[in-house]
Amino acid sequence: MENFAASVRQAEIALRDLFEPTPLQKNDHLSAKYGAEIWLKREDLTPVRSYKLRGAFNAMRKIGAGAAGHFVCASAGNHAQGVAFACRHFGAKGTIFMPVTTPKQKIDKTRIFGGGAVEIVLTGDYFDQTLAAAQEFARAQGATFLSPFDDPDIIEGQATVGLEILSQMDGAPDVIVLPVGGGGLSAGVTRLFAELSPSTRAEFAEPDGGASLQGALLAGAPVTLPAVDTFVDGAAVARIGALPFEHLRRFSPDQVHLAPEDRICATMLEMLNIEGIVLEPAGALAVDALRDIPDLAGKRVVCICSGGNFDFERLPEVKERAQRFSGLKRYFILRMPQRPGALRDFLELLGPDDDVARFEYLKKSARNFGSILIGIETTSPENLDRLRERLEAAGIGHRDITRDPVLAEFLI
Repeated sequence: MENFAASVRQAEIALRDLFEPTPLQKNDHLSAKYGAEIWLKREDLTPVRSYKLRGAFNAMRKIGAGAAGHFVCASAGNHAQGVAFACRHFGAKGTIFMPVTTPKQKIDKTRIFGGGAVEIVLTGDYFDQTLAAAQEFARAQGATFLSPFDDPDIIEGQATVGLEILSQMDGAPDVIVLPVGGGGLSAGVTRLFAELSPSTRAEFAEPDGGASLQGALLAGAPVTLPAVDTFVDGAAVARIGALPFEHLRRFSPDQVHLAPEDRICATMLEMLNIEGIVLEPAGALAVDALRDIPDLAGKRVVCICSGGNFDFERLPEVKERAQRFSGLKRYFILRMPQRPGALRDFLELLGPDDDVARFEYLKKSARNFGSILIGIETTSPENLDRLRERLEAAGIGHRDITRDPVLAEFLI
């Protein structure tokens, strides 16, 4: 039986019909920040702005795609774009199922990449609902279903990322940081490195609201998460793929690092503002996880930036969440006495760098006190701590609801 690395080499050779290897770039900013040699594998620079094209192309190539072929997939966006691009390349028909919640930018790009070869079906609020609908459709139509991650040819195609990294570096990296959604990329790259670079340590990054790999490692088998936060739409998967998990079960749960969604937003802004690199939430996972990975000093570290399909209409939300994570924006409910001048007294408590970003006041004449929802932006977290001290000294009742998930959802 052909070994895995040899199969991946054949996949990489074929892949060159579509695009050249994506850049592997040393990042001086991150290297200085973490005291290590940090390299970014820029999968956001493939023709579809994510690594997903690799697996889709490889699977269709091995099946023997052509004009008579009909391929079906389910995807939050990036796998969809990869399948669409590959369908157009091979002249095959594609039906692509996407969650209703998929960003419009990804839907539109999928249509463009398909070039008329694909039909898009929007169904399901969560990926797993979309997946079930796509699989049933494929069975009914006698079409070939292309899993986004739970398929050996998909895993083999994603592993070409690792082969490129090894060919682009002078020596193997000490650490490779892999973002995890369904597990196809991490399974392929770690399996390849086990053959070609066994000394490289693997670390994994998952969104806090979609920790399917960590859950599976703790349980010893894939588990279905009871709820998933869909903000990191490229990695918000409720259950790790069965086949990827077979390749990943040898790792420790301690090697999986959970990235809070608000913190990912801060990392996205950091990469955009400092480096000019546009990453989607899933694409920023590996970079964000550097904050939590131990023993990086002096190491050669590769982070896979898995995608850059970011809809800039989401930028205000990303900025908002980043400010909340960084402590530069907080929301309070104030209990204000209903008397003339009470609001003026409160405003005089604000510091010179404190800015009112939101203000809602409901006056109820039958009460002596009213409630105010107020959002404050500032330049340093300490400013808001001092504001709270002044509120307490002035006897103004207040409640910080910035990190209250229930109140924040309804009020912020």
